[in-house]
Amino acid sequence: MTVASSPERGAAGSAGAAGAAGSAGTALVTGAARGIGAAVTRRLVGRGFHVVAVDSCAGEDTDAGYPLATRADLDAVAAAHPGAVTPVVADARDVAAMRTVAERIDTERGDLTVVVAGAAIIGGGDALWDTDDAVLDAIWRSDAVTVWNTAKTMVPLLLRQEAARRPAFVAITSGAGEHGLYHLSAYCMVKHAVVGLVRGLAADVVGQHLTVAGVSPGSTDTQMLQATARLYHLDGIERLVQEQAIGRVLEPDEVAAVVEFAALAGPVVHGSILSASGGFRS
Repeated sequence: MTVASSPERGAAGSAGAAGAAGSAGTALVTGAARGIGAAVTRRLVGRGFHVVAVDSCAGEDTDAGYPLATRADLDAVAAAHPGAVTPVVADARDVAAMRTVAERIDTERGDLTVVVAGAAIIGGGDALWDTDDAVLDAIWRSDAVTVWNTAKTMVPLLLRQEAARRPAFVAITSGAGEHGLYHLSAYCMVKHAVVGLVRGLAADVVGQHLTVAGVSPGSTDTQMLQATARLYHLDGIERLVQEQAIGRVLEPDEVAAVVEFAALAGPVVHGSILSASGGFRS
């Protein structure tokens, strides 16, 4: 990373789609190598942020039960935005690793303004009583502890920004944080916990100038959705999509647009969980 000056965002919280890289400050996105995280990275770059794109890049070396993103995926995201994205391989489950990332941002840039906690996996496929404890542990560490560690290490940097910069912390939650999903009890429990984390953090910063919000996606065209279909022994995602009121899968960029709004809207969304679900039929 290189040190870059960063003027304040305007009153509307927008840096402008044509802003130079870093002109809006620095943003950090976890789970940035593909899917929603990669789409959020693209949108924040378009808003003038320099994005520190963090991903574990675990590939096949994971307890998720399906391949995660790779270093090649992360490098491709950075290559698409020369000079505007710094790729960082770090496991958000590891608070020490995230603390190192925070220290690097503070030393080399000093202007962390937006954080999007998006690292997550899916797991399940059995009734609660038949679900292996290892499945619950993997989801807990990958979907809840990652958000906790990201907040623990990055929020102190966000709180140091001036109020006029409208710093924001956004966690990507899930429709499973609001609904019960068949044979995904562990995932539902963990995503409900992430919703609780967002609301608890929002309460912790009352009276300060940090906006905290969550975004709850529905079925989105990602590798995670493909993995969900396999948990249900389905050949494709079509059956899953039938549960959405709009009758089709969401594109990652559609969800990223809501994340972008949550990150830039300012105090009006504080403490909120914004739905990006496409609606549920039941």
